[in-house]
Amino acid sequence: MTEFTIEYKQLLLILLWTAIALILRFANLDSKPLWTDEFSTIVFSLGNSFLGVPIDRAIDLATLLAPLQLRPDAGIADVLNNLLLESNHPPIYFALAHWWMKLFAPFHDNLVWIARSLPALLGAISVSAIYFLGKFAFSSRLVGHCAAAMMAVSPYGIYLAQEARHYTLGILLVIASLFCLTLTAKKMQQRAPLPVWAVVFWIIINCLGIAVHYFFILTLCAEAIALIMLCWQQLQSNLLSTNSQQPSIWQSQILGRLVAVAIGTLAGGLVWVPVFFSNKYGSELTNWIASSDRTFLTWIAPIFQALAGWFTVMSLLPVESPNLAIIVVSAIGMTLFFIWALPILFSSLKISLKLPGTRLGAAIFSSFVLGAILLFFGFAYILGIDLTRGARYNFVYFPGLILLLGATLAVTFNTPAVKSQWFNFPAVEIAGRKAVVLILAMGFISAVTVNCDLGYRKYYKPDLLIPIIREVSQVPVLIATTQNTHVEIGELMGIGLEWERRKQEEATGNQAKVRAINSPLFLLDKYRITAPEVAIGTLEKTLALLERPLDVWLVNFRADVKLENKQCQIESRDLPAVDGYEYQVYHCD
Repeated sequence: MTEFTIEYKQLLLILLWTAIALILRFANLDSKPLWTDEFSTIVFSLGNSFLGVPIDRAIDLATLLAPLQLRPDAGIADVLNNLLLESNHPPIYFALAHWWMKLFAPFHDNLVWIARSLPALLGAISVSAIYFLGKFAFSSRLVGHCAAAMMAVSPYGIYLAQEARHYTLGILLVIASLFCLTLTAKKMQQRAPLPVWAVVFWIIINCLGIAVHYFFILTLCAEAIALIMLCWQQLQSNLLSTNSQQPSIWQSQILGRLVAVAIGTLAGGLVWVPVFFSNKYGSELTNWIASSDRTFLTWIAPIFQALAGWFTVMSLLPVESPNLAIIVVSAIGMTLFFIWALPILFSSLKISLKLPGTRLGAAIFSSFVLGAILLFFGFAYILGIDLTRGARYNFVYFPGLILLLGATLAVTFNTPAVKSQWFNFPAVEIAGRKAVVLILAMGFISAVTVNCDLGYRKYYKPDLLIPIIREVSQVPVLIATTQNTHVEIGELMGIGLEWERRKQEEATGNQAKVRAINSPLFLLDKYRITAPEVAIGTLEKTLALLERPLDVWLVNFRADVKLENKQCQIESRDLPAVDGYEYQVYHCD
C-alpha cells in the first residue's frame, strides 16, 4: 500500500469523525429553550444591553424582547462597552459571535439557531484538532483517531457544543495550549530548548484563552503542575545518568524559554485584573458556586458532582427522562457499562504509561488531568468555591481526558482479547476492536440522548410553563419576578420568547390553533434581601394601575407577598411543577 493511499484513508477517517460530530452537534440545535446564560451571550454579542429593559413597571412583550433584536448600527465597541459594564466575562468570544450573527442574520431568521451554530461548528472543528494533537503527542495515528472518534460522540462535548456559550472556543484553545505543552515535553526529553516560534505561539494562545474565559487560568495551572512533574522526572533521570551528552547551555535555554512563556502569559493575564475587580456584577453572578457552609452535604457533594461530570464524557443515557421506567433502565445500563468498561480502560492506561511510544504522552496528560482535578477540589474544600457544581467548567481539562481515552482505546484496539472482572462481575472476554466499537457506540447513543434533551436537560423549561398559563388564565396576564441581575431578565425572556414562538407557529398554521389571548405583561421588580418590602410595594402599586380582571403569575418571586388584601384570590388547584420556574397564580377581579 502506497504512502498516498494510507494518507488518503487517514483523511477519509478524519472527515468521517468530523461529519459525525457535525450531525450530532447540529441535530435539534434550536429545539431546546434558551437559558439565562445563553440570553446573556445573545444580548451582548448583538451589542445590546440589559439596562434598557425597564424595571419596576409593567412592560409588554416587545419591550422585554427588544435586546434580542439585531441593530445594524451596533459594532464591536458596543459589544465591549455593554459586556464589560454588565457582565463578568472577557470579550473575545462575544466579539467573534457579533461578527457571526451579523453574517447570518440577513439569511436566517432563527436567532436561537444562529447563536448556537457557532459553538456547534467550533465543537466539530475540535475533533480534527484533537486528532492532530493525539497523533503528535503519542506518535500514533491510531491514538489520534480514537481521540477524534471519542470527541465526536462524547455526550459532554455535545452538551457544550449545543449551548450559545464560549466553551467550545475555550476547548480549541486548550487543545492548542496542550500542543505547546507536549512540544515542550518532547524538547525537554531531547534536552533541547523550545523553539522561539513556539514560545510566541504559546503566549498568544494562553492570552487568548484567558480573554475567552477566566477559568482558562486553571488550564495553565494544570499545565504548570504537569511541567513540574516532568521536570522532576528529568531531574531524577539526570541524577541516575553517568554522563550528559548535551552542553549545559541547553539546560539554561530550556528554563529561560519556559520563563519567557510564563512572563508573557502573566502579562497578558494581568490586563484583565482591573477589569475583573472593577466589575460590580462579578460576585453577584458567581454567588451560586460559593458556599461558606461546612455541612456533611457540602463535603461530599463535590465528589459526586465531579464523578458525574467525568462519567458523562463517555456515557449518558436518558436518566433525565420524564418516564420513571426509562430512568431506571438507563441507570442500570450505565452502571453495567462502567462496571464492564472501566477495568479495561484502567488496564490499558497502565500499559500506555509503560510503552515507549506512548509513555511520554500518557504521563503528560495524566499529570495535567490530575492537576486540574486537584485544583477543582482545592477550590471546593479550601476556598469554599465549588466549581464542580457547573459541569461546563470541566472544559478546562476536557481535551486532556479525551486524549487519555484515545490512548487507552488505542491500546485496547490492539489487544487481541480483553476481559473485565470487577467486584466479582463475571469475566467476559471480547476482542479489543469490538470493545472499542461498543464504547464508541455507547458514546453515540449518549450523544443522541443529549441532543434530544434527555440528558444535560435545560434547567429552564418555559415550553412547559406557557401551556399552563394559557390553560389556567382566561383573562389578561401579568407575569412578575424579582430582579437582581440580568439573570432574572433572562428568565422572563425565556417565557417571552417561547410565547412569541407559539404565536408564530399558530399564525403559520403549523399546529392546531388554540384559544388566542393577548400577550402578557411583564414586571421586573427590583429586589434586595435587606429591603424585600420595597419589591412588595412596587408590585402592589403596579397592580393598582392595571385594569381588572387580571391574573398575576408570580414567577421566581423571592419576596414573601400576599395579594389577598388586593381583591385577589390564589389559585386553589395544584398545578404541575416546571423546571426553573417556581410560580404562584392569583386571580384579581
